[in-house]
Amino acid sequence: QVQLVESGGGLVQAGGSLSLSCAISGRTLSNYAMGWFRQAPGKEREFVAAISWLGVSIYADSVKGRLTISRGNAKSTVFLQMNSLKPEDTALYYCAADFQVGVIADKGEYDYWGQGTQVTVSS
Repeated sequence: QVQLVESGGGLVQAGGSLSLSCAISGRTLSNYAMGWFRQAPGKEREFVAAISWLGVSIYADSVKGRLTISRGNAKSTVFLQMNSLKPEDTALYYCAADFQVGVIADKGEYDYWGQGTQVTVSS
């Protein structure tokens, strides 16, 4: 059974930084892509960033230059470094994984999801 556990959310002032982590456990011997999504109240879950097994990364236009996705050395952890945060970044942030080699922006392609971690940016 695959499990994803996010951590690192919290409350920060606009312009501040947060670092999110997501640890995957269970079936980890295969290649898999990972991504971050977010969902604000009353809105659909949206793509934030994704990274392939080989380290290729892509970002939503709204976060380019401010957020950075990376994988740990063992590749079983993915990080999201969030800088220059804005109030509109406030949302529940979800980690996702799927056993594919490529990089995936479509939330419908991910089979495994974490429970989410709240990020709140005050103005």
